[in-house]
Amino acid sequence: SFAYFTIKDRLPQILTRVIDTLHRHKNEFFEEHGEKGVEAEKRAISFLSKLRNELQTDKPVTPLEDELPDAALWNQYLDYQRNLSNGNGEPSWFQSPWLFVECYMYRRIHAALAQNPPIDNFDVFKEGKAQNFFESQEAVTALCTYFQDLLKKMKDLDEEQLKEELFKLLQVSLWGNKCDLSFSAGEDSSQKSSPLKSLDNLIPYILVNDMEKLWSLLINAKKSNTEKSKVRVDIILDNAGFELLSDLVLADFLLASKLADEVHFHGKSIPWYVSDTTKHDFNWTIKQLQAANHMWMSKCGINWEGNLKKGVWVYHDHMFWTLPHDFSRMAEVAPDLYADLQKSNLLLFKGDLNYRKLTGDRKWEYSVPFHQALNKFHPAPLCSLRTLKSDTQVGLKPGQGEQIQASEPEWMTNGKYGVVQFDAAL
Repeated sequence: SFAYFTIKDRLPQILTRVIDTLHRHKNEFFEEHGEKGVEAEKRAISFLSKLRNELQTDKPVTPLEDELPDAALWNQYLDYQRNLSNGNGEPSWFQSPWLFVECYMYRRIHAALAQNPPIDNFDVFKEGKAQNFFESQEAVTALCTYFQDLLKKMKDLDEEQLKEELFKLLQVSLWGNKCDLSFSAGEDSSQKSSPLKSLDNLIPYILVNDMEKLWSLLINAKKSNTEKSKVRVDIILDNAGFELLSDLVLADFLLASKLADEVHFHGKSIPWYVSDTTKHDFNWTIKQLQAANHMWMSKCGINWEGNLKKGVWVYHDHMFWTLPHDFSRMAEVAPDLYADLQKSNLLLFKGDLNYRKLTGDRKWEYSVPFHQALNKFHPAPLCSLRTLKSDTQVGLKPGQGEQIQASEPEWMTNGKYGVVQFDAAL
């Protein structure tokens, strides 16, 4: 399975890159922190080398020994996995659910640094995320220019034109999800050309296209909107770099078109899955745009800083997003987060990992309804914008998956196909 190759090949590659990154920053740690920095780097590398060995030799997954705030929740989850194995030995790296061990690896990477001050705040994935952003400059410039041009025409657009623009930016955000560094094990995955040029050619690759349903929901909310009830859209973010930029443009469009009054972003509280967005990445991206010597890029950056100051954009992170649980457990494990999401008119879940957690990462029949796979996770109407990079997919028409499978065996994992998949809350 794809899961097997991920654990066997991709995860050890990612760990090797993390170790190399720490090696390369040795002098910097010494300059900033003296011998203490070098000692901390050595300890972190030794911890990570041990982790890589455990993974490659299929050792049992061990409880977390750190004092970080989520450690008890992780260890409870490990106990739950143990009980599932019905006494068939300890859950090990190759004998456990893929979602669990992959998340567990990233949590252990975090522990390697968090337990080793003074380098405990170092993000081992930061360089790759910055590189992805800089290497996507052409696409970033094109998108910012297009968007600033659109803003000038906004008030003259009729409803049909507004819908067309929403669909364009949803697709840019969908295909922006191809820029994923955990998928390429950290290899270059930047967006090189203007993302708007190829949209029409990509329509046939959207296997489930519920954009009309999103439009109806947003336009009806806008029309029935009163002073008291603000329309709120939440975006559960995935990758930093070009994908994040495409999400920010979409979010600003929702405000400018008055399809939403406020947008809430949800990122990761620790470095995660190589390129996932943290608060630092979110703020860094806006600062980079502000400082760009390109008029429309800096205009975007300045406006977005303004959105944050005005409170019409709000950034949140919550520990739950970096736990191994699928989202059907959210109401029980993180009732505060679930209650917050219930205040939203629409939740947009970006990317493959969020899709795996929405559907419990199971090997469903392709035609199982999305609603059923969500397993009672319904805080608000929700939509997944995801390019396929793992072998779970639901909500297809009967025979659709089998038909693609016959001509393209890799269709679920090569990032070529996408879904805009909607589910109305109960």
